[in-house]
Amino acid sequence: MKELVEVIAKALVDNPDEVVVTETVKGNSIVIQLNVAESDMGKVIGREGRIAKSIRAVVKAAATKENKKVIVDIQ
Repeated sequence: MKELVEVIAKALVDNPDEVVVTETVKGNSIVIQLNVAESDMGKVIGREGRIAKSIRAVVKAAATKENKKVIVDIQ
């Protein structure tokens, strides 16, 4: 899951070197924290949060195969 979020985020931003993704597993759930440069925050969130919702939907679909719950936290 971490690699999937990282690839998507790096494709969206102007500063791909500043993308940091951390993954924490807690039982049956996975918490993924996505940190990007302050100037790239709008590109990752999108207008009215559409891109953020799309990222979460793609990750949720990938996690369904593994019967896991995924939370994507964008910071």
